[in-house]
Amino acid sequence: MSEAVSRPTLEAVAARAGVSRATVSRVVNGGDGVREPLVERVRRAVEELGYVPNQAARSLVTKRHDAVAVVIAEPETRVFADPFFALQLRGISKELTAHDNQLVLLLTEGRDDHARVGRYLAGGHVDGALVFSLHLDDALPGLIQGAGVPTVFGGRPGWSDGNLPQTLGSAPSGQDSTAVYVDSDNRGGARDAVRHLVGLGRRRVAHIAGALDQTSAVDRLDGFRDVMADADPRLIAEGDFTPAGGERAMRELLDRCPDLDAVFAANDLMASGALRVLREHGRRVPDDVAVVGFDDMLPVAEQTDPPLTTIRQDIEEMGRLMARLLLRRLRRNPTEADQDTTTGVVLPTTLVRRASA
Repeated sequence: MSEAVSRPTLEAVAARAGVSRATVSRVVNGGDGVREPLVERVRRAVEELGYVPNQAARSLVTKRHDAVAVVIAEPETRVFADPFFALQLRGISKELTAHDNQLVLLLTEGRDDHARVGRYLAGGHVDGALVFSLHLDDALPGLIQGAGVPTVFGGRPGWSDGNLPQTLGSAPSGQDSTAVYVDSDNRGGARDAVRHLVGLGRRRVAHIAGALDQTSAVDRLDGFRDVMADADPRLIAEGDFTPAGGERAMRELLDRCPDLDAVFAANDLMASGALRVLREHGRRVPDDVAVVGFDDMLPVAEQTDPPLTTIRQDIEEMGRLMARLLLRRLRRNPTEADQDTTTGVVLPTTLVRRASA
């Protein structure tokens, strides 16, 4: 039986590079004050020996863990059934991997899990947090703030600016009103969707809203109302961003307003559910009823019957940008971080035309 190969040590790297152990430590841990020629010698020795820093020891020196928590305020069944989350996680993972950071995924099955997440973040296991799919009454933001962890939100939090309808409230007591977030132009995209339907000559345009305890759903409803200011209130039904929610809302709309001739659904999954119900009721799409979704998730939008006209938001890029903003904040010293004026970043949306409208 062959002997186990011992791992190269910091001392071995120092001997190979011809420098002190302290110099190797500063280079490996990202410290300053080492001349570039010495840095190159150390890096070459690290590569030649296959040296891997001890993460626990490194954390003691740098006060960093090179780990970021991704907190999704949804149950596991929703997260793994909705391709939106997979796309956003892909963008986050790519950015973190490029900077040698680990992704720690935290899901919440219910409100009882919020305290658990807060305790984990306060325990010093990660350097920062990326949080998305928040609901307006979530306690998570307050718990995360209490943990003192730098945070970037996916989607505009409900307290983040003064343009939010008063019915949705303001910043929770003690909550930072200048949260850093990445979002899409939900309201503008919704306006484009409804204008497209009106431009096709549709006059009875219905809206399947998302869960209205989330700002994305509220913004898309507001965009619908911007164009259809005089719409019959019966033409609006609330869903829950799932195919089943789209089915329920579509049945409700057909019962109330059987003469509707178009539907704008607040996401592609609900639009797919609406298409199934329209087909069951013998309504031809787009001849009798035109349908537009929101997201442009290709596994959904291109596989519906007919393929779905939708509003495209770059979900993967949103995740990548969230991670990039957080890592930038983590690289700065506390004074620089306090001076960072970046708050909301809103990405544009585009209309993608297919056969449903």
